[in-house]
Amino acid sequence: MTKPLNSSTELTEPATITETDAPPGTLWSRMKADPQYAPEHLALEAVRRLGPEAAAWAERARAEHPDRTPEQLAAQAVKRFTTLARISGAVSGATGLPGAVLDVGVLAWNQARMVLHIAAAHGHDPAAPERATELLVLQRVHKLAQSARLALGVAAGRERAVKMFAGAGTRPLSGVMLRLGVKLAQMAGVHAARRVFAKMIPGAAIVLGTWVNSAATRELAERARDLYSHTRQPDPQPR
Repeated sequence: MTKPLNSSTELTEPATITETDAPPGTLWSRMKADPQYAPEHLALEAVRRLGPEAAAWAERARAEHPDRTPEQLAAQAVKRFTTLARISGAVSGATGLPGAVLDVGVLAWNQARMVLHIAAAHGHDPAAPERATELLVLQRVHKLAQSARLALGVAAGRERAVKMFAGAGTRPLSGVMLRLGVKLAQMAGVHAARRVFAKMIPGAAIVLGTWVNSAATRELAERARDLYSHTRQPDPQPR
């Protein structure tokens, strides 16, 4: 169970690390086994794991700062996760193709956290299944919600069909990692694809990674804030 946020530092200390600061190992296993649907697996897992965290953050933030508007709360979330994106691009020690895949995976995960926090700030349920669809459209993995829903349905079915993943270990690891890296880079932002290659150039990776991560995250934040600020009706809450 996700631990509730326990202080207002979530609003004022963007670099605070939480237990969900990176994709869990089970998600990495699914994505490596099924790289074609890596963004969909990540979106589904993000809503499951990070949705309750974002909801708890929004509830506490409103209680502690009742004078803040939804847009002000969203701005706090954007600041925090943009900082996290910048840090992850600068300090990762992993090298080569595995390091590049790790970087874009963590970036895509933290971008999903940001989007769910923005949704929660504007009164939407961040744990609602529809958030996964919106994540994929906002991150431009899919152009239309309909195609995103179809892909999520396929990914959910493949997730349940564990036997379909049995052959992953027989495929060349380098090929799997390359496909996974391309898919996650697409999810993290078009420019992030350069990160996969820059990671292999000594001296260039840190500078490019810092700029690419923060720029891609800011662009995503603008799209998410526009979406959720113009759809103000919260999702119906189950009782």
